[in-house]
Amino acid sequence: MNEPTQRPALPDRLSTDARSVHHVAAVFEHDIGIRLNGKERSDVEEYCISEGWVKVAAGKTLDRKGRPLLIVLKGKVEAYYC
Repeated sequence: MNEPTQRPALPDRLSTDARSVHHVAAVFEHDIGIRLNGKERSDVEEYCISEGWVKVAAGKTLDRKGRPLLIVLKGKVEAYYC
């Protein structure tokens, strides 16, 4: 039958940017959920559980290289597979 695929452990720090050293492609093969202070966030670009922050895009603002400008939000971070 269909066996569920083994999910890799979620790292302490993860980034959606493929150029980052904190990008783990195997994790993105599955749906990931992020909670910040108990609230679901769907706009997280990068997170760090041990330091307690997430980076999210600041509206439609872009930096000089054309990437979204990110702001840091601090609090209790929880990452999980959906």
